[in-house]
Amino acid sequence: MSIQAWLHLLAEQLKETGWLQWLGLLLGVCEVLLARANKIALYPTGIAGCAISIYLLLQAGLYGESLLTFYYIIMSFYGWWYWIKKKHLPPVKISYSTKKEWITVSAIVVIGYLLLYFILRYFTPSTVPQWDALVSSTAWAGMWLLARRKIENWVLLNISNLFAIPLLFQKALPLYALLTIFLFIVAIQGYFSWRKEIKKENDVSRLSPVS
Repeated sequence: MSIQAWLHLLAEQLKETGWLQWLGLLLGVCEVLLARANKIALYPTGIAGCAISIYLLLQAGLYGESLLTFYYIIMSFYGWWYWIKKKHLPPVKISYSTKKEWITVSAIVVIGYLLLYFILRYFTPSTVPQWDALVSSTAWAGMWLLARRKIENWVLLNISNLFAIPLLFQKALPLYALLTIFLFIVAIQGYFSWRKEIKKENDVSRLSPVS
């Protein structure tokens, strides 16, 4: 497909886009900007956006991404709690994943993909079970890392974003596809922003006097 034909298709899809998808787009943009700024308000914003997304994704027949979005809601509540638990303690700091956490991430991706593919292939009318399962399983792992404030969350989420973009265009969800492109760009910036924060914390720790 030529660029002109692709732009024409995008324009036609945008003309048919309802207000609910626009609202979902707005909430999605707010969520990722809050995440990049390391603000806890990303969680209630994300929960509201996810509720809208589930409805729209089910209508489009993207059952895996619908399940993924439901998982986002669960992990958002978990992350919200994890960030503010035991208020007398310092906030949970951004950090790199441990070897044990990487084992957990690998298990989430592999087991999640196989399980989701099986469900989509044999128990739903999904036309894209492999693609949908890949997008969802990598994002599951990314959200788990985000909830624990691990910098590698941006890497896993961007793998998911990369495969989700063409899938969303194919399913006539242009605003969500454009949002995902935006998320891809912001995730790259988020990674470097969080890495800078880790370096800053490490520098402060090295300069602090030993008691």
